[in-house]
Amino acid sequence: MPRRVLLLSYYFPPAGGPGVQRALKFVKYLPEFGWAPTVLTVREGAFPAHDRSLAADVPAAASVHRTPSLDPHWFYARLVGRSDDEVDVGSMEGQQETGMERVARWIRANLFLPDARVGWVPFSVWRGRQLVAEGDVDAILTTGPPHSTHLAGAALQALTGVPWVADFRDPWTDINYYDELPHTQWALRLDAALERMVLRQARAVTTVSPTWRDLLAQKTERSDPDAVTVVQNGFDVDDLSPGAVAPSTDAFEVTHVGSLYASRNPTGLWRALRRLRDEGAVPALRIRLVGTVDPNVRRALQAEGLMGMTEIVPYVPHDEAVAYMRRAGLLLLSVESFPQAEGMMTGKIYEYLAAGRPVVGMGPPDGDAAALLRRTEGGRLFGRDDASGLARYIRDHYEAWAADMPRRGASAEALDPYRRSAQTEQMATVLSGVCSDDLGP
Repeated sequence: MPRRVLLLSYYFPPAGGPGVQRALKFVKYLPEFGWAPTVLTVREGAFPAHDRSLAADVPAAASVHRTPSLDPHWFYARLVGRSDDEVDVGSMEGQQETGMERVARWIRANLFLPDARVGWVPFSVWRGRQLVAEGDVDAILTTGPPHSTHLAGAALQALTGVPWVADFRDPWTDINYYDELPHTQWALRLDAALERMVLRQARAVTTVSPTWRDLLAQKTERSDPDAVTVVQNGFDVDDLSPGAVAPSTDAFEVTHVGSLYASRNPTGLWRALRRLRDEGAVPALRIRLVGTVDPNVRRALQAEGLMGMTEIVPYVPHDEAVAYMRRAGLLLLSVESFPQAEGMMTGKIYEYLAAGRPVVGMGPPDGDAAALLRRTEGGRLFGRDDASGLARYIRDHYEAWAADMPRRGASAEALDPYRRSAQTEQMATVLSGVCSDDLGP
């Protein structure tokens, strides 16, 4: 008989966007490793996007339970006079705020801790306790952000005795936009205390990169050197099945797929492309941005005279996004600058690599993402101000494409360890570990 895990995730289909992929793929592949998932999620969440096609990945045997939520995000949106979809919950870098928006942001940063999804916690604890009582639940798994989800995991472990694993897709008090929030000192202390409580009480902690493993391990204050385990993101072979990769022949496309926030605005790349255009080195260049594009990015492109060769495509379903990846001459990755940027390993980088096209990135050249690109020979990451290095790299790939010999990306063999199923097996091992008889609280 398989063991059963109760997985709590705020983001789950019909939610779209990057936040949903990790939990969704755990649910899809855990049954292969002896774990039957029961999902607990929100009924009507404040999602950045919707993608109903993702529901096809949910196994028929997986039960999904949804609860209401008192979401401060709704009140915040009404206070500033916007719709839910227009409110940015992350970085505000480069954006101008009205007085009312500043007030609302202060309220959110200081009264809704650890985040604006904390209103889901009482509902998820109430329903989670019922689900544990109704069936044989062997382990609880929470994934964040939102990190308030971990508070529900801590409460459920205390109330039921079922061991709990806390999974961190991003850091908590070290997340990329944390320093932009107008926290008071008491809010900072309370948030840090909540983070320490979660890290100390969880039977196991997982995260997505070696750098962030070390960061979180320092905060657990445990003697166990393996207190935090790396379970990377990855790619799903069902989404990017092997096949002929056909980059566009009518234009050399530099493509970004996903949200391009102001904090990720690759200004060094735009300078490099302008230089190459002015030199006449890339006459058939096309820039394609698929997904949400911040107004600051549009202004930066306009300032460099690149809007005429730029195509902006609104959010598309996941399978269409993959098709755009496979047409690219180069896939653009941008890692924003923040103190823990070396550990940023988004799910997108794995899908980029699996799409079979080379990656050009901007971010920490010595970070975990750069190491992955080197290890797989799938591309290169440059410093954010290295316009000269970027220009040389892009010119080299453009000339190969123009000669009808486009450069390939990472090989299938190099990517094999980064399949979603392989990483889910790692998570299954962690879950089995917290259920072993000799593991203390």
